[in-house]
Amino acid sequence: MSGDTAVSEFDALERRIGHEFADPELLRRALTHASANQAKGKGAGLSTYQRLEFLGDRVLGLVIADMLAMQYPSATEGELSRRLARLVSGEACAEIGRELALEKFMIVESNVLRSGGKAAAGLHGDICESIIGALYRDGGLEAARGFVERFWQARVLSMPGPLRDAKTELQEWAHRQDLPTPHYREVSRSGPDHAPTFEVEVVIDAFAGESAAGRSKREAEHKAAESVLRREGVWSDQ
Repeated sequence: MSGDTAVSEFDALERRIGHEFADPELLRRALTHASANQAKGKGAGLSTYQRLEFLGDRVLGLVIADMLAMQYPSATEGELSRRLARLVSGEACAEIGRELALEKFMIVESNVLRSGGKAAAGLHGDICESIIGALYRDGGLEAARGFVERFWQARVLSMPGPLRDAKTELQEWAHRQDLPTPHYREVSRSGPDHAPTFEVEVVIDAFAGESAAGRSKREAEHKAAESVLRREGVWSDQ
């Protein structure tokens, strides 16, 4: 929504989150996009969600890593890392943000949400992480953990396993096809310094590659490799 969020609406969001904030200003800040301040002639300053998102991203990673270590005691470090990357990805956070219907509570200029596409989806994910940061600031790790467990537990339990490593499998497939070893090229980097988006292309000489975006080069590389594997029918959704 644009403009100020009413107290009753904050109450509704707190019920969805499962936490009553001792400092309601933290929740307001977690929901505030820079466009809201700019519309009022203010600079972004420290009153937007970005610093809380930075914190929430790290808290989310810690809690999910602990959940995975407990749930999969015999998994290798590589296996746990692949599960972690998927569970804390921008797509996963955006899904949670949509479950919370965060678009009803965001303090943002309406044209930002109307733009749709990746920008709107990214905002859902960013603000989901900023809420985790706000929970940590307001109630400590246990408050943040309660939220993460509530919304991520089913995803942790339902992940198929063991997860396959797309880059390794693409390399093995390319060698079976007598193709050169795939290599990866950064196409672009966008977004703020604290939360960049990388676009990476997987290149296989004399063979059509694919490009993909991710919140880290590693994530983008794996997505690009997976795109080739699915395109060539090596992987499927079955």
